[in-house]
Amino acid sequence: MFRPYLNIYTTKQVFLMIYDFISIIFIPSKLEINKNKRYSFIYSNKWLLHLMSKLTLQLLPEIFSIHSLPAQSKIPEQVFAASIYFIGKTNDEVSIVLPEHISLESDEVEHNWKALEVVGPLGFSLTGILSNISGVLASEKISIFAVSTFDTDYILVKSKKVHSAVKALQANDYHLLGY
Repeated sequence: MFRPYLNIYTTKQVFLMIYDFISIIFIPSKLEINKNKRYSFIYSNKWLLHLMSKLTLQLLPEIFSIHSLPAQSKIPEQVFAASIYFIGKTNDEVSIVLPEHISLESDEVEHNWKALEVVGPLGFSLTGILSNISGVLASEKISIFAVSTFDTDYILVKSKKVHSAVKALQANDYHLLGY
């Protein structure tokens, strides 16, 4: 008996289905049969790199500061009140990125950073996103501070370099929102 049903897919799932469909039709460079007797294609990386260059980035309105604290530091409570923040901890230090209007006692601080968010969510199977963006900016001598989350990446650039960063990214076929 046929039972009609409706599947609801996330944007990421739709993107991956379209990518798989187009990849199978247009760019397989080799067909192989894996150990589970299923067919799979080995794809050319050229198309994937072209696809990656068409990503959309959103310039966030906040200006950020990047703080460095000793490794054993407790995270200050005001961090958790911020609308957006990033925390990274290693054996050597704690790094905290948060909007500049929130002040912290820290060993070192870098002010005046703007964030470009890669509009996501991005699948874990996608590779080279951060590499491609940082390569474009490095070629223009623009330093970055990168943060990755489960869903996406954030690229922070100094406020005085935002205009140059946006122009370089647009010249490389990235779409920019919020600029």
